Amino acid sequence: MHDPQVSFTPADRAVLESYKTLVEGLAGYLGDGYEIVLHSLENLEHSAVKVANGHHTGRREGAPITDLALSMLSRLTEKNSPGYVCYNAKNKFGAPLRSTTISIQGQGGKVIGLLCINFYLDTPLSHCLEALGVPLGPAPAPTSYPGLPPENFAGNTRELVTKAVEQADQQVKSDPTIRPTLRNREIVALLHAQGIFNMKDAVPLAAELLGISVNTVYLHLRHSKGQ
Repeated sequence: MHDPQVSFTPADRAVLESYKTLVEGLAGYLGDGYEIVLHSLENLEHSAVKVANGHHTGRREGAPITDLALSMLSRLTEKNSPGYVCYNAKNKFGAPLRSTTISIQGQGGKVIGLLCINFYLDTPLSHCLEALGVPLGPAPAPTSYPGLPPENFAGNTRELVTKAVEQADQQVKSDPTIRPTLRNREIVALLHAQGIFNMKDAVPLAAELLGISVNTVYLHLRHSKGQ
């Protein structure tokens, strides 16, 4: 039988602390139809260390672990367990849920926490669509980061850099205020702003695609960083 109360190391606490950003990010992405709770197994009486959209149940940080979460923990620690359980349930008010409980492993592979996600199946469809950014009125839905370039799901570094260079080249050529002699410099600046040069071999790849030397790319990079 798994003992849910475990002794934590500083590394364990750091792992759980990092999951708090995950809870916030998931809540922001999925919308308020999802209740997301991060449980720490260090103190079962106050296990809820991060709660998003707790308005569904009134649950807050510092709340104790639930009996259902404890029963899920037993399943999660069974031999050959995939580390998560998906199931249908109801909350204390009888609202139908689609839920998942995911184990969080700490130092030495011991389970130190649980990430519980409950989707309220009676959430209005309009709320779900709004969370996905689907405009329901005449005005387009706002975005948190307007002006982002399209996301490239490349299979390798060359493909990623090639697509990024092509997009930057199109953007620069469509701007009549940029002189032709400065286009490569502006392309490199755009790639730098997108973080492309953090990829291994991105500089020589960009140089090859732009038809310039590696040293010229570095020269443009220094100018971009100086700006």
